[in-house]
Amino acid sequence: MENRKINIMIVDDHAVVRLGLASIVEKNDSYIVCCDAGTSSEAYEKLDKFSPDLILLDCKLPDGDGVTMCYQIKSKYPNIKIIIISAFCDDYMIKEALQAGADGYLMKTIDKNMILSSVERVLSGEKSFDPLLIHTLINQSKEGSVKAKLTNREVEIISRIAQGFTNKEIGKEMYISEKTVRNYISRIFEKIGVNNRTEAALYWIERNK
Repeated sequence: MENRKINIMIVDDHAVVRLGLASIVEKNDSYIVCCDAGTSSEAYEKLDKFSPDLILLDCKLPDGDGVTMCYQIKSKYPNIKIIIISAFCDDYMIKEALQAGADGYLMKTIDKNMILSSVERVLSGEKSFDPLLIHTLINQSKEGSVKAKLTNREVEIISRIAQGFTNKEIGKEMYISEKTVRNYISRIFEKIGVNNRTEAALYWIERNK
């Protein structure tokens, strides 16, 4: 059992990407791609059958998103390592992935050798993030500390928070789920530098006197 190969699952809606990732991963003789999938539903079907140790998971899938899938897999199988692979350099998406329990987040443009080293780091218990993402997050956090910009959607939500609406009430009014409301609120808190709803309400009221 000590010499058993590490099972890796690849989930991406493009067959060429799956083949490319498989060829990179299997350069390490200790790893084997036990299965792949082009949709989240297909991945869920194969999860129990193949018992992967690590999943390379596309951020966007035809029938769902990688962050939600990461959360669901981690809830049921906390020992499975997951690296999100994305075409988007989005600080909010990265933070969502971290909250969902992702062990790594890589851009699809990353060097192939770094993919393999990221897999190795994650399997050893570390976190692994694309250097480009780290650089972008640092720059964005510096800019955000000076000037917080809320989207129209975030303005709608913070104004309702200031009015005393609950997450459920906000969701009902805006036709979105409570989870989506919570995600928006977390992002608002980060942008304006507050820790709770009361502070957010005061922030909004103060700026709209």
